Amino acid sequence: MDMSRHLSARELLRYTLPSIAMMVFTSVYAVVDGLVVSNFVGKTAFAAVNLIMPFIMILGTVGFMTGAGGSALVSRTRGQGRAALANRYFSMIVYVTLGAGVVLAVAGVGVMRPVARLLGASGQMLELCVLYGRIIMVGLPAFMLQYAFQAFASTAGRPRLGLYVTLTAGLTNMSLDLVFVSILGWGVAGAAWATVTAALIGGFVPLVWFAQPNPSFLRLGRPARDLAALVRVCVNGSSEMMAVVAVSVVSIVYNWQLLKYLGQDGVAAYGAVMYVSMIFTAVFEGFCMGAAPLMSFQHGAANDVEKRSLMRTSLAVIAASGTAMLLASQLLAPALAHIFTGYDPELMRLTKTALHIFSVAFLPMGVGVYGSSLFTALGNGLVSAALAAGRTLGLEVCSVLILPTLIGPDGIWSSVVVAETLAAAAVVALIRWLGPRYGLRARRQER
Repeated sequence: MDMSRHLSARELLRYTLPSIAMMVFTSVYAVVDGLVVSNFVGKTAFAAVNLIMPFIMILGTVGFMTGAGGSALVSRTRGQGRAALANRYFSMIVYVTLGAGVVLAVAGVGVMRPVARLLGASGQMLELCVLYGRIIMVGLPAFMLQYAFQAFASTAGRPRLGLYVTLTAGLTNMSLDLVFVSILGWGVAGAAWATVTAALIGGFVPLVWFAQPNPSFLRLGRPARDLAALVRVCVNGSSEMMAVVAVSVVSIVYNWQLLKYLGQDGVAAYGAVMYVSMIFTAVFEGFCMGAAPLMSFQHGAANDVEKRSLMRTSLAVIAASGTAMLLASQLLAPALAHIFTGYDPELMRLTKTALHIFSVAFLPMGVGVYGSSLFTALGNGLVSAALAAGRTLGLEVCSVLILPTLIGPDGIWSSVVVAETLAAAAVVALIRWLGPRYGLRARRQER
């Protein structure tokens, strides 16, 4: 697709739809993972997986950082008419991501047990955390490549590539979950090996595809040796990395509070809420991932009119999506709670209550996600990182620590609503303040 032309709302949706579908399907197969563990292995195993998962996600954030920051750099370089340099930057970023994945995987195996203890695991839950986490480390380099290639698929002008690879990996994961866990009875280890196998497909299939002659804008080859550019990628992509780190840290704080106020059932209920939330928020994340290269390209081409059009259309899509998600989640909460925790009536009741309260956050959430993505696309990684960190590490952590002391356990579920509302207000304020610098607000004579 020609990134330089004007896109209507329908065309923008059509272009971002593969990225949305890719992220939604990624969430769906993560949800199937949780469903299989919860229903076939039990709530202790389900709680263990959800307790250790934030640490695993923190290790994988380098893939988000290099993918988001690298995508912005490569798109902007192409917008400036320097296609050969864009390819060299792309190659450098992919190779660095793979190398970092190997180093982090080795380190992760070594620290898995002390980290699980630090997170509050003990007894059987501790052993399950360590078992699951160490197996997942086998696939960590592939996980990180998969995250990076999900961003680069749109940059390469082939957003459907990411979708097709994700579909294949997801179907593999779901199929092996059923075989390894429900049929062969391998328990948590089976779920971990199913996830690793899917990651190998998601990470290495695009690696091979981009290494061959292909019809996209990008191909792996001789990398650039530009440390300054790599630093810019890391700084600019730090917002996406910070977003995932922050969400993971927030999950750890949630789990601490839940263990304190509600015990193991609270951690299991939170796991169910997070799996459901993944599917809904994946729509925002997929849309932003697909739209960001378009904004970066127009920024590189200094086309302020198209940048303003993209921003206005994107915010309208996000507002409509948030409203639809809120209504759907309120209606589906009882059924979703039953699917995850129907084997335990008390746990099911707790999960349904949590879903009803938590889902109100979907209304403002998309604005916060888009704000961080927007400033990354414009090359301002510091503002983007500040938004991501403030939204979760600042607002949400404060809320989850304070609200339960005021209104009891329901304050844990309400904290995300307060945090996302304040974050959306901050994004609007930043766009008004910094808009003129980036051409996001028209001059008076243009209005």
